[in-house]
This record gives sequence, C-alpha cells and structure tokens, in this order.
Amino acid sequence: MVTPGAGASDPAPGARSTVTRADLPGGIRLLTETLPGVHSVAFGIWIAIGSRDERPDQVGAAHFLEHLLFKGTGRRTAAAIAEEIDAVGGELNAFTAKEHTCYYAYVLDADLPLAVDVLADVVTDARLALTDVELERGVVLEEIAMRDDDPEGLVGELFDEALFAGHPLGRPVIGSEESIRAMNRDTLYEFWRGEYTAPRMVVTAAGNLVHERVEELAGAALAAAAARFDPGSVPVPPRTGATRPPAVTGPRLVLRSNDTEQAHLMLGVPAFDRHDPRRHALLVLNAALGGGLSSRLFQQVREQRGLAYSVYSAATTYADAGSLAVYAGCVPERLSEVVAVIRGVLDAVAADGLTEAELTRAKGSLRGGLVLGCEDTASRMNRLGRSELDHGRQRSISESLDRIAAVTGDEVSRVARELLSVPLTGAVVGPYDGLDELPAVLRELA
Repeated sequence: MVTPGAGASDPAPGARSTVTRADLPGGIRLLTETLPGVHSVAFGIWIAIGSRDERPDQVGAAHFLEHLLFKGTGRRTAAAIAEEIDAVGGELNAFTAKEHTCYYAYVLDADLPLAVDVLADVVTDARLALTDVELERGVVLEEIAMRDDDPEGLVGELFDEALFAGHPLGRPVIGSEESIRAMNRDTLYEFWRGEYTAPRMVVTAAGNLVHERVEELAGAALAAAAARFDPGSVPVPPRTGATRPPAVTGPRLVLRSNDTEQAHLMLGVPAFDRHDPRRHALLVLNAALGGGLSSRLFQQVREQRGLAYSVYSAATTYADAGSLAVYAGCVPERLSEVVAVIRGVLDAVAADGLTEAELTRAKGSLRGGLVLGCEDTASRMNRLGRSELDHGRQRSISESLDRIAAVTGDEVSRVARELLSVPLTGAVVGPYDGLDELPAVLRELA
C-alpha cells in the first residue's frame, strides 16, 4: 500500500518535498521523502528496540550488537563493507538509543542501490563469529573507558540512574564493564534474532529519489527478514506508558568520585512523556531556562556571575517518562554558589513563570532550530524514522511549528509550577571522596 503525501513534511526552500509510505511484506514499514535539487540520499533501517528492552543478563547487548553487525556478513567481510562505501565517498554508521536502534548510510543518489544492499546485508545476515565477538568486546570496553573519561556525559548517566532508579531507563545504553565482560555470543545472537524482527523494522530514505525504486530495492534486500513472518504481519505500534518508571523514593543524590579539575553537576526532576499534550509547553520552558545564550540560567550563572563556562538545561521525553535537567561544570570551590543560583532560578520560574520577552524568544528559538535542523537529507531521514517509531505517523514541520506557536504563557507557568515544585534529584562527578564533602545545599538531597 502506497500513500503519497500522508503527513508530508514541508519542502526546503526552493524545493518540493513529498513523503510517501508503503507497507512491505512481513510488517516492515517504508517511508521516503523526495527532495529534488539535492544530489544525495540518506537511507536508514530502524529497529524499535533499544537498551530499555534488555533483560538483566543482556545489559549493553543492543549497543554491543550494533557494533558487531558491521564485522562481516555471509557475503562481505568487515573490510569489504568499509571499502564498498568508501569507494563511493559515502558514510556508513549506526547508533543505539534507549528505545530504538538505527543503521544508516549517506551516499550520492546514484549509489542508493549499494547503500540499501549493504545495510540490509549487515542488519539481516551478519555472521556474529565468536572471534569477532571477542575483538569487538575490547572496542566496547574502550568506549566505556572513554565515557568514564568524559565527566559531562558520565554525570548525565548517573542522573538517569538516580531519577529512574530500578528501571531500565536508568541504565546506560553502553552497558557496564561487568556486563560487557560477561556477554557471550549466544546472548547476542538471541537478542539479534529475537528482537530484530520485521514488524519492528522501519525503513526510511530522504533525498533525490523515486519512491517506487526505493520500495523495489528495500523489498528485495529485506525479503529474507520478511519471509520469517506472515506477509500480513502487523507492524509493532508505538510504545505506550505501560511500564512507567516508579517515583523517586530513595536517595536523590549520587556521587562519582573522579580526579577532575571541575565539579560536574546535574540537577533535575521527572517530566512528561512524549505523548503528553503538555510536552510543547515543556519544550518552551526548557528553551527559556537553559536553551541558549539568552536563557535565564546562562545569563545568571555565566554572564552575570562568571561561575561556569558551560551551563544549560535539557528536556528528554520517552514513551512513558521524561526529565527536565540542568547541567553545570565549575571549579569545586564554586559549586555551592552554582547550586544556589540554579535553585534560585528554578524557584523563581516555578513561582512567577516566564516574562513575555522570554516566552517570545523561547518560541522563536524552537521554531528556528526545528526548521534549520531539517535542512539536510540526513535530518529528514531521521525525522521520518523517529516520527514513525514514536508516534506511528508523520508530523509535518508546519504542524510542529503551529503547536509551538500555540503555547501560552499560562501553560508554561502551570508546567513550571508542577515540575519545579517537586524535590530535585542530583548527580555529581568530581574530586570528592564522599557525599559529606559536597556543599550542604546538595547534601540535603541525599
């Protein structure tokens, strides 16, 4: 079934864009966006499986597998995979998130058949040789070590661990050194064959393409995967809130001792899931709090007091949970003052909301960021995949812009009061041997 223009995205300047959908055998979904005027195509195979879907004995399997599938297939060695894409100047890569995994290629439009064939081969016919498992285990362990040397990224993972305590959303996507060392080939193979199913697959492509040609190429390349299922299999629907994380009831402060020059801090609260109609007001609130150079946190912490070089806020939404968090990095002796200023900003916004000028700037920032973020084929391909997996439909850029424009100051004020009036959860990475060495303003969270 082919549906032209269903939920089509808006065209880039000077171009006419068309989003078309088709249902392939086995429950595989295909979405393409034609962008005349470019000479490239971004092609992706998405799997509705991420780190939150792992069993306790599989922690880190989704990310480990993403690495491993590129190590060779029945038709190609790892070197051949790299050489074929390099020979056409293309890009081949993948990423794992908490709720999905994506394998993608970015090539000239004439090389789309090669990209489809290589990616489908990688996703559906990998060898998973024992020697490759051992080789890639070392690579993943190096990646974990690199993560541990990045205190800004590490403090974000610690914050999730504290906020979503006991829930899979609180686990790092990359896994732990212990879980990766314990991972065996059988566990990875079971995860691959059990979770990489046709009804969970979404294929997306954006660029200078003809939909019917992409449908032909993808259908043929993924025929083996589709054959394992009834041709009429129903695609897996978007996630719901059936497994919502429990409320934070234990200690709300975690510390990772690290011999760093700075103290890295993250403070935040639970927020809305991506299906909540208040999420657009949350995005506006986040933009005004710490989304740019004119945001209240940036101005108060950096510009007016010079307490930190980096300070920002972030709103994250999942199918059944979310968070609103503030990050700051500062020298340890200034941590107490930084915490006090951040809490003061959050309390003030909770009590009084945003000014009219802040509301206008935040909405304008979101609108500009949304449009500018969709100026290339890779971004368009990503938008297609995320919209299908997260919402089961395509949202046009105009629809998203209209929803942002419709957010009122009263809505933002209500969201701020609801979210910022609950106790904060905090995470710190820095040169502290124990919680007792942290400022008193933080220790009260423990």
